[in-house]
Amino acid sequence: MTETLNFESILLPGIEAKRPLIMAGPCSAETEEQVLETAKGLATQGIKIFRAGIWKPRTKPGGFEGVGTEGLAWLKKVKETTGMYTATEVANQHHVFEALKHGIDILWVGARTTANPFAVQEIADALKGVDIPILIKNPVNPDLELWIGAIERIYNAGLHRIGAIHRGFSSYDKRLYRNLPQWHIPIELRRRLPNLPIICDPSHIGGKRDLVAPLCQQAMDMGFDGLIIESHCNPDCAWSDKNQQITPDVLNFILNMLVIRETTQTTENLSELRRQIDELDNQLLELLAKRMRISREIGQYKKEHDMTVLQPTRYDEILSKRINQAIDLDMDGEFMKSVLQAIHEESVRQQMNILNK
Repeated sequence: MTETLNFESILLPGIEAKRPLIMAGPCSAETEEQVLETAKGLATQGIKIFRAGIWKPRTKPGGFEGVGTEGLAWLKKVKETTGMYTATEVANQHHVFEALKHGIDILWVGARTTANPFAVQEIADALKGVDIPILIKNPVNPDLELWIGAIERIYNAGLHRIGAIHRGFSSYDKRLYRNLPQWHIPIELRRRLPNLPIICDPSHIGGKRDLVAPLCQQAMDMGFDGLIIESHCNPDCAWSDKNQQITPDVLNFILNMLVIRETTQTTENLSELRRQIDELDNQLLELLAKRMRISREIGQYKKEHDMTVLQPTRYDEILSKRINQAIDLDMDGEFMKSVLQAIHEESVRQQMNILNK
């Protein structure tokens, strides 16, 4: 099925056909004043597409779930006062109808919705006969087939101006990123659907302002077509996701610092190798965090069964086995011994904390 999909351009009139396509705006439309102030700041920096959440899905009830349909009138005013195009997320048929009624130019399907084929099909049915760009975020779980399935449902409804948004994937353990990038998944998506535009969402991948810039550069180095970035006139006072939002001025600085490589390299250059090192380092950190979580669980078990933290026989077995494995993998035995000793010391510290509670 995927081999037959023929996507059309998601570009709107007046948007230059060059990388990166930029969409920016607050996580949530909070007040009319906040929306207009942010939009004017972004327009001043040359941003052509204003994004804002109107309906906000929340993991638990009680949080800010968006201002609802009222905010669509604010987006309409953004378009009238700045000339910017507008974009928002839809999660059901009602959202689609309201967004179209208020002249929203671009719609996107959120990660939680993409994971639900029934919801995606409802949106697809509501969009039949409409010709606007539709962007589809990856599902919260790392399931490429589910992502492609959502794209196919929208395509089969007659909409061919489709793009994908890579926003990372949820994980149980503590990690450097809010959502793990798992770059191999959008890479495989591009292999399967080579003419599908892919836009990176560094705000939701990183979850922190200081990760936005390097993630933007990484996405550009990997050939992504655009960026969707959360920008707020006063991020520290944002009603949702304040830690990952940046001001329009900071966004402008990040975009001006981007290096856009259009030439295809036949061999890996140093930049690509360093990117791989950075990614592997991040994976190591996440694996170590997972290992420490298991160590804490072991500490809890030892506490409940009156066992001592130190188990010398077990440690000696691990040390000897891992050193031999490292040597077989062309690493120095003493280097691996130092690494394992440091890991063991931290594991003991974590378990001691459990026993002393």
